[in-house]
Amino acid sequence: MLSVIVCTYNRDKYIYNLLQSIAKNTLSVEKYELIVVNNNSSDKTEEECNRFFKDYPKINFHYFIEQNQGLSYARNRGIKESNGDVVVFVDDDALVNTEFLSTYVDFFEKNLDVQGAGGRIVAKYECGEEPFWISYYTRMLITGCKDLGAAIRAFPKSDYPGGGNAAFRKSVFDQIGYFNVNLGRKGTSLIGAEEKDLYDKMAKLGMKIFYLPTAVLYHLIPDSKLTKEYFDRLTLGIGQSERQRTLDISRWKYVKRLFWEGIKWGGTIVFSLFYVLKLQGSKAKRLVLFRWNVTKGLIK
Repeated sequence: MLSVIVCTYNRDKYIYNLLQSIAKNTLSVEKYELIVVNNNSSDKTEEECNRFFKDYPKINFHYFIEQNQGLSYARNRGIKESNGDVVVFVDDDALVNTEFLSTYVDFFEKNLDVQGAGGRIVAKYECGEEPFWISYYTRMLITGCKDLGAAIRAFPKSDYPGGGNAAFRKSVFDQIGYFNVNLGRKGTSLIGAEEKDLYDKMAKLGMKIFYLPTAVLYHLIPDSKLTKEYFDRLTLGIGQSERQRTLDISRWKYVKRLFWEGIKWGGTIVFSLFYVLKLQGSKAKRLVLFRWNVTKGLIK
């Protein structure tokens, strides 16, 4: 069985449509369960989940409230409540294509030596078009977009699935433990890195992780995520997350991360100059601001 886990916090605007897109998948309802973990939402998330349950009674649907605040707590609760051999995490502000579930089931049934997988993530801006200041290098930050092409392939060592479209054999968590609760979103906080922490542990054990192009998630991007205030908070949070993640491993790991930050500054300057020469100063400015905020979060 496949266990689809949706962890949610104050996303009543999106949650019903997401669950509906899952229910409309081509996979037989007997082959999966759908788990929602409500992480103390104060909006109408519970009412929307109840509406879905009434509208789709044939779906094997389970609803839980996780009182410990934090995405990692919610994800861990979902794993513990799941009954499937494979768990799939889906973001709560998204939609999935109709082949989403069957893609994961077919792949894991045919590739018994693979422990993880992730699909394509496509940004859908609610304003209708991508802002002019977004570049190749900042798009991933804002949207989480992921596209490695049209073929199934192993993820490169420097890359891994986006957290909102990722699957694991449940046995992975028996081997390496659960998501680090010191990392990950907590309420409105934008701390992250819990996914990178998990994938690093998988890599050290030689676990295989593959990209599946036909498991498509459409990430809905509201205008609120396109403001400078959000950009500053997000990029500062990346630095703070990396500081916490590396220090949890060792002081030496943190020092190495600071060294690589210096290397990344070199790349930032080169690419910023490239955009300036193309008369795209807004893209250059955001790229430098991104690096500045990450560095600030790393050292504070």
